[in-house]
Amino acid sequence: MSTKTLQDVLDASGDVVEHLRNVQVGAYVYPVVAAEFTNWRSEVQAWRESAVLFDQSHHMDSLYIKGSDALKLISDTGINSVANFPLNKAKQFVPVTPYGHVIGDGILFREAEDEFVYVGRSPVANWLTFRAETGGYNVDLTVDRRSPSRPMGKPVSRQEWRLQIQGPHAWDVIEKVHGGPLEQLKFFNMSWMNVGGKQVRTLRHGMAGAPGLELWGPYEDYDFIRETIIGAGAEFGLVPAGARAYSSNTLESGWIPSPLPGIYSGGELADYRKWLGADSYEANSAIAGSYVPASVESYYSTPWELGYGQFIKYDHDFIGADALKALDPAAQRKKVTLAWDGDDLATIHASMYQKENLPYKFFDLPNANYGASNFDSIVNESGDIVGLSMFTGYSWNEKRALSLAVVDPEVEIGSQLKVVWGEPDGGTAKSSVEAHRQYEVGVDVSPAPFSEVVRQTYTDGGWRKKLSS
Repeated sequence: MSTKTLQDVLDASGDVVEHLRNVQVGAYVYPVVAAEFTNWRSEVQAWRESAVLFDQSHHMDSLYIKGSDALKLISDTGINSVANFPLNKAKQFVPVTPYGHVIGDGILFREAEDEFVYVGRSPVANWLTFRAETGGYNVDLTVDRRSPSRPMGKPVSRQEWRLQIQGPHAWDVIEKVHGGPLEQLKFFNMSWMNVGGKQVRTLRHGMAGAPGLELWGPYEDYDFIRETIIGAGAEFGLVPAGARAYSSNTLESGWIPSPLPGIYSGGELADYRKWLGADSYEANSAIAGSYVPASVESYYSTPWELGYGQFIKYDHDFIGADALKALDPAAQRKKVTLAWDGDDLATIHASMYQKENLPYKFFDLPNANYGASNFDSIVNESGDIVGLSMFTGYSWNEKRALSLAVVDPEVEIGSQLKVVWGEPDGGTAKSSVEAHRQYEVGVDVSPAPFSEVVRQTYTDGGWRKKLSS
């Protein structure tokens, strides 16, 4: 039987959970950008103490949406309200399935009256494309897929480059590059700035906990723009961040980047699974971790679990609205950070040097995830599963192993639980998995974001809130 669609792949597998847990693609790769420019420790420290240049040019899809029905497509598919979506503004866009499960999220830019750009992982780009093609919308779509995970020396090009200047001295760098003062717009507002005589688009952002900018423009200008920023930023301690450092930033900021799209089951999504190809992200998205449920639905997330409950607005009729209305927000799991016990992590690492026993699952630094979506069981003293650890790594700034997780609503900040690290039965057949043992790691349930710097200056009451009001 030839497998041409996602549905064909799932039918041939016989077991959706086992298929996803054994996908050979393995870990999610941040492509093209060098793993390190100096060393990942110094690059991580730079976004807390000086300034850093993040390169986001290659690991995300860009979907360009144009046409008179562009806003209608967005309104019909997103939990977000578009009642106030002016030009030169961006939103964190979250679509859900007809059953209320998150498909993914990304940033949606409104660049003109009928022109939008979505930037993020493939599931949302795929869903928007499917809805546009099958829903009779008057829109033109252009998708620029993420760069190959392993280009093997072949030239790589994108439609646009995308960079971020972040950190406590980011604005010093920005104004030197610009050649003078630059207005500090409200959060997620867009404008322009000068880089070496070229005008580039900007988005007011702050991934590292301090005000910064995301910049983008035609890919043919990439080398010039990057070199100009690095040269101007040297006196302020700006360093370029490699892929290793970049991927660990989310541990401090509290964003779960890789929920499994909730599209692998349900009759209302059958046509979508038949539309998605056997080579799609969804057909080749590996699940990693100790949690092995009886059905794939147990891997799905609701908006509240991922911290997106405040985005839900019922001022418009969107796909999944009825399903979300039927759910009790207070009964949903909540997002937290788990701070891992250092002695337990040392035990995991020490097992690599003990020939007499099978090692525990390798914990890579600073990003320990070994699937596109990751689910490790969180257990209480009785061994009951009370949540799922979904993104794991190590923060050089906090000197802690951390993971972003969702836990049952009754679990309180300050609770002590355990994460089951490693897969059962010696591990799956994923390319990213070696034979190993499981280990139960002690964790402290902590806020998300974990970083006090981010909570005080970016999330709760700092510059982002003030500039958004």
